Amino acid sequence: MRRVVVTGIGLITPLGTGKEKTWKNLLDGKCGIDKITAFDTSEHTVHIAGEVNDFNPEDYIEKKEIKKLGRFSQFAIAATKEALADAKFEITPENAERVGTIIGSGIGGLDIIEQEITKLVEKGPKKVSPFYIPAAILNMASGNTSIYVGSKGPNKTVVTACASGTNSIGDAFQTILLNKADVMIAGGTEATVTPSGIAGFANLKALSTNPDPKKASRPFTADRDGFVLAEGAGILILEELEHAKKRGAHIYCEVAGYGSNADAYHITAPAPEGLQQSKCMKLAIDDAGLSVEDVDYVNAHGTSTHLNDLNESLAVARLFGDHAKHLFISSTKSMTGHLLGAGGAVEAIACALTIENKKVHPTINLVEPDDELKALGLNYVPGKAVDADVNVAISNSFGFGGHNATLLLKKYIEA
Repeated sequence: MRRVVVTGIGLITPLGTGKEKTWKNLLDGKCGIDKITAFDTSEHTVHIAGEVNDFNPEDYIEKKEIKKLGRFSQFAIAATKEALADAKFEITPENAERVGTIIGSGIGGLDIIEQEITKLVEKGPKKVSPFYIPAAILNMASGNTSIYVGSKGPNKTVVTACASGTNSIGDAFQTILLNKADVMIAGGTEATVTPSGIAGFANLKALSTNPDPKKASRPFTADRDGFVLAEGAGILILEELEHAKKRGAHIYCEVAGYGSNADAYHITAPAPEGLQQSKCMKLAIDDAGLSVEDVDYVNAHGTSTHLNDLNESLAVARLFGDHAKHLFISSTKSMTGHLLGAGGAVEAIACALTIENKKVHPTINLVEPDDELKALGLNYVPGKAVDADVNVAISNSFGFGGHNATLLLKKYIEA
């Protein structure tokens, strides 16, 4: 039986470019959400987002090539280069065919679409860039990344809304188990902090209208009023265990289980009581050959919307029973905002770093859960990080359309 481990991490988030910045700020309870600077929001009802402000694409991509790439592709390439460097893994002509790439995105090149449609309407079809389509389509995060780093193995894009990053890592995990690759570049990327992105989610009544950017994302809190849109990317280097050991790679943790199912209920709302979400978590736990009592930490989807936080909490309480009160549960989105298709990848990385560093990051802005959540007695790790020897962590992602995905990561122990 092949085993899969995490040997490299790359992060581009509102908390900073690079693994060290993001992880430190997560542990410190810093908030990466602020007033939007990318465009004028004066006519919008929402003025805040989780923007990536310290990212310079020229650090990763030749200047002349940048204009051909959507911001989501730029993030993916940069995070991949960070992850490969972290893994100390070089793709060569000899190993390239056994290195694959699966990078998900919920929406893709929305910035490019807006830009080129504006040209079309205002200046006519001849002014539309010849790079419009290849810059905007969702598969190009994975495609461009493969081109830039030379990975020639299985290459695809998973699009399951907010579950895209998690499903991408799960599919990459299974690709290695099936012996279709030895190394997989896996994760998610998103760049939808744009005028239509903000307007679309705001008019859907999904976004927080809290004017204070540092307190707007407040998962599990009684007065939560919606999520905060964010951008960025998270990339993991997944590697077959013996392949990693042979080259002396540092191992963060083992990917041991993956669950995926559907609510079959509603285009945006989760199914009541979180029944399918609890089944999805159970699928991942069963896939790893573990029991619910083995799980120490749940990185919640935790969006700061009323229905998501309630239904996910009910799902956890149902599945884990008496053990639920012994779990650490926290929401990365309380600090990063919601990175949509990249969210699950960033949160899986948070799980890997939790296992590695024996620290659980907090859920910030959690003042008082509402009565429904309070009655469940769950530990959402409010306010401050805690020291904890986490052996098994799960990461949940639940997307529009009823897409549910769960990853199970555990401390690596040589059998």
